[in-house]
Amino acid sequence: MNKHIIPLLVALLFSHTPFAAQEGSLEAGLVNPGYVEHPAWFKHSFLDIREDIAEAAENDKRLLLYFYQDGCPYCERLIRHNFAQRDIVEKTQAHFDVVAINLWGDTEVTDLDGNATTEKEFAKSLRVQFTPTMLFLDEAGAVALRVNGYYAPHKFDAALDYVAQKKENELRFREYFAQRDTRPASGKLHVGEGYLPVDGLARKPGGRPLLVLLEQKVCAVCDELHGETMRRVETVKLLRHFDVALVDIESKGMMQSPEGRELKVSDWIKKMGLQYTPSLLFFDDSGKEVFRTEAYLRPFHVQSAMEYVSSGAYKEQPEFQRFVQDRADHLREQGIEVDIWE
Repeated sequence: MNKHIIPLLVALLFSHTPFAAQEGSLEAGLVNPGYVEHPAWFKHSFLDIREDIAEAAENDKRLLLYFYQDGCPYCERLIRHNFAQRDIVEKTQAHFDVVAINLWGDTEVTDLDGNATTEKEFAKSLRVQFTPTMLFLDEAGAVALRVNGYYAPHKFDAALDYVAQKKENELRFREYFAQRDTRPASGKLHVGEGYLPVDGLARKPGGRPLLVLLEQKVCAVCDELHGETMRRVETVKLLRHFDVALVDIESKGMMQSPEGRELKVSDWIKKMGLQYTPSLLFFDDSGKEVFRTEAYLRPFHVQSAMEYVSSGAYKEQPEFQRFVQDRADHLREQGIEVDIWE
């Protein structure tokens, strides 16, 4: 057999994990996606594991070892789904130092006993057979939680809380997860009636501004946006001032950008520097982006963003937070109660 084929077959064998299959959130027919760039906020480590544990502890964090391999569709899902959601990213950054280790790598690692080894031998010593495998280590280097395979965002979020709250000595993760209100994402895109097709986003002078919703199927916050915020009467009124389109962050297809360019959705997302779902992008009638939101927002702030653009206030008031405060004050002057968390 061709020597180049053997590693590929091995990689594909190990990347298909029974744990991931049990999640039920992966579509059939996944293909080898090749290399997936890791988030820039992952720790740049010299792979001295004892040193990494100590540095994490000094910052009141714990160490998360992430074992991966190129060509692993479940690793791609972890990076593109879980770490495309700002709440997960912020929680991970706040409580963990993440160190990526290549399952087949030859880079030197200093293990927990101080011995020099390689990434692949270190993985073997820890009996890592699947990717992704995530080992959450406590301050003494013991495994607080081992995650073999891919966890969907809602379950991964629970795992982060379980370890960050140091629950491992109180109960098993299975018991902890069963106690949480952990509703999984719907697994569908919420394309509303009248939304523009992605191949028809080019703007025309004098036309309405464009609101592009950047979303993905596995996104509980996207579900919340459409299940609550978009249904409110005030939101519906504000939406009438916009053309609206939804772009799937995972799409492999083509699109027409607001400037009128034909390109791949993935290339447009990269060009625009988009990382999180849901994101709201606003464009004027020339196709120029004039505002965006990339954080978790309750209805009042989403509505404020819409009014900020539809009213043209962004042209005169460059500070969005000042606009939000002025809008809240104006509503209160009219006797309208304002609760930014409602």
